[in-house]
Amino acid sequence: MSNHSPLPNESIGPSGPESDRKHEQRSHRIVRSLKGPAQFLSFWVAIALPFVHLPLLAQGLGNPQVTLTFLTLLAFNVFALYVGHGHKQ
Repeated sequence: MSNHSPLPNESIGPSGPESDRKHEQRSHRIVRSLKGPAQFLSFWVAIALPFVHLPLLAQGLGNPQVTLTFLTLLAFNVFALYVGHGHKQ
């Protein structure tokens, strides 16, 4: 008996060092093209986000929901600083 499938499986491409290298180059090119805009956006979000913190601080952090919102925004600001720190260097 044969295990031959009547349906062709063309979705599986050739595998080997050449196809792996092409795939790696393509993914590296995509990451490079997204890095600049992501850093730009993160840089400006990190600059603008503290202005959102001010009304929360002025209101006071006595309410648990306001405190949670403030801490979430603070964590997001730290993340934006980390991602955007290399912008225009």
